[in-house]
Amino acid sequence: MTSDVWLPFHADEIEGLPEDPAYRFWDGDQDFPADPAECAFYVVPYMKPPAVSQRPLSAMTSVRVVQTLSAGVDHVLPSLKSLRPGVVLCNARGVHEASTAELTLTLILASLRGVPDFVRGQDAEEWRSGFRPSLADKSVLIVGYGSIGSAIEDRLAPFELARVARVARSARTTERGPVRPLTELPSLLPESDVVVLSTPLTESTRGLVNADFLSRMKDGALLVNVARGPVVDTKALLAELESGRITAALDVTDPEPLPPGHPLWHAPGVLISPHVGGPTSAFWPRAKRLLAQQLTLFVNREPLRNVVLTTGT
Repeated sequence: MTSDVWLPFHADEIEGLPEDPAYRFWDGDQDFPADPAECAFYVVPYMKPPAVSQRPLSAMTSVRVVQTLSAGVDHVLPSLKSLRPGVVLCNARGVHEASTAELTLTLILASLRGVPDFVRGQDAEEWRSGFRPSLADKSVLIVGYGSIGSAIEDRLAPFELARVARVARSARTTERGPVRPLTELPSLLPESDVVVLSTPLTESTRGLVNADFLSRMKDGALLVNVARGPVVDTKALLAELESGRITAALDVTDPEPLPPGHPLWHAPGVLISPHVGGPTSAFWPRAKRLLAQQLTLFVNREPLRNVVLTTGT
């Protein structure tokens, strides 16, 4: 049985790795570190284009686990159909919650309090004072209430909000309150001052934020996207932004990276960050702990954490 493990870190950088596997360092370079057919456990390089992440998969005829270092798995899904049945796909739940939730709060506060305008004023040596919206007393809607959505609410808790509503694929109850199904969005959107998108990209969420969704948002509302760019219909969002009816803070866009000259760059009322929700100093220790845990479970033939799906089922 093959025992090669492909890692985007050097094995000696990760404490607690089991000794048995043969560790191969590969971070998306042109040359593979070994024969892909000998790989049993593939850790997908982080922050690489989908074409890079997927390139060795078709040749990984012995792979048993594909482990992403991102919460989303949409960048590897197209290649999983080429794998034999029984391959387990795991995500990086527990790695990105803190940093993505931090950025979400940053985008909300910066947008409401007018920080981008202050920066432009500083560049122009202009004192741009005046009243700005506060997060206090606002109603926030979190669309996508997994571990990241929950972490976002944890950080919103001290801000004296009027209300937090939670939406996910299916209804359930949490310690903080009910999670409502996606079908209730039409009634929740008109009541929300801030709408945060933290849902995974799936066929059901692709284009979820379309013209109808946006038209139901209340005047002056803020849309925050820390999910995936294609969750939002960019053309429909541009129309709303250019009307001045709503504002937006986007860590992800469609297309991405956003090319020079794209109208979204200069749309009124938009703050754009370059998909930096995950890559912070918090990533490295959490990612390495996850890999050590997962590989220990793998070697001991115990159930893995964060299983998203198993091919052929």
